[in-house]
Amino acid sequence: LLLSAILTLPWDLYSGWWRETAYGRTSQPLGDHLGQYAILLLLGALFGGLFFLGIYALIRRAGKRWWIWSGGLAALAITAVLLVSPILIEPLFNDYKPVPAGPVRDALVAQAKEAGISPDRIYMFDGSRQSNNFTANVSGIGHAARIAISDVALKGASLDEVKAVTGHEIGHYVLGHIWRMIIVFALIAVALFFLADRLFPRLARLFGSNATIDDPRGFPVMMFILSLFGLAALPVQNYLVRTGETEADAYSLRTVNLPDALASALVKTAEYRSPRPNAVEEFIFYSHPSVERRVRVAMEWKAKHMGPSVAK
Repeated sequence: LLLSAILTLPWDLYSGWWRETAYGRTSQPLGDHLGQYAILLLLGALFGGLFFLGIYALIRRAGKRWWIWSGGLAALAITAVLLVSPILIEPLFNDYKPVPAGPVRDALVAQAKEAGISPDRIYMFDGSRQSNNFTANVSGIGHAARIAISDVALKGASLDEVKAVTGHEIGHYVLGHIWRMIIVFALIAVALFFLADRLFPRLARLFGSNATIDDPRGFPVMMFILSLFGLAALPVQNYLVRTGETEADAYSLRTVNLPDALASALVKTAEYRSPRPNAVEEFIFYSHPSVERRVRVAMEWKAKHMGPSVAK
C-alpha cells in the first residue's frame, strides 16, 4: 500500500492539485492537499487491512468455495464504511453543518418532508476547501444517511437550481441507489475473487513465488489479479452508476418540476467536465452521463410534460 501511494502521488499532485490550481478549479494549499492525501492513505490502510484479514480468514476456514462468501464480506465491509462515513470519516475532510435559516432552507426542508426524509439530514459543507466545482452528494445509509450541498453550489446557484439539484440527490436516497450499489459491488467481488482463486497458482509461479493463496506472502499476486480484472470491470460499474444518475435526474424532474433549473445547474458542471465526450470514452470512463445528454433529456421532459406554450 505504501509503495502504491508513493507511485501514484506524482499523478495525484498533477491531476488533483496542480492542474486544478492552474485552471482555477481549486485554491487549496499544497500542504492541505497532501495532508488529506495522507489521511486517505491511512484510512485505506486501516479498512483495506481489516477487509483482507477477513478474506484470508475466509480462505482458511471456508474451503474451496471461499470466494462465494467473499461477496457477503464485501457487502458487510461497504455497509460498515457507509454507516460510519458521515460520522467519523467525512468530518476529517470537511465541516458539515445545517443549511442556514432562510428561503433556501425552507425550500429544502419542504422537499425533504415530501420525500419522507428528516429535515435535519440536509447539510451544507465547505466543499470550496478542496474545489470550486458545483457539487452535492448523498452519503451514508438508513438513518445515518444525509444529503450534503457544497457551499460553492449554495453561493453560485439560484434557489430553483438548488431545489433541482437537491431533488436529484433525494432521488438517489429514495430510489435506493446506495443499497443497489452495495449488491452490485458484492457480486463484482465474488467474480473477482473467483478469478483470483483460479488464476493465483499459475500467476504465483510466473512471478517466482511459492506462496499459496491462503499465504499473506502471496498478497501482491492477489492484488495484481484483483487490480487487472477490476479495471476490466470499470465500464460495468460506470454503466450502473450512470443509470442511477439518469434515474435521479428523472426523479428530480417528476417531483421538483424545474427542468430549466436542472439543465442550467448541469451546464455549470461543464466548467470542469467535458459536456460532449465521444461514446466510447463515456462508456468506459464516465460515471455520469454527458452534460449534453442530461440537458437534452431535461428539455425533452419539459416539452412532453409542461405543454407547448411553456416548452417554447
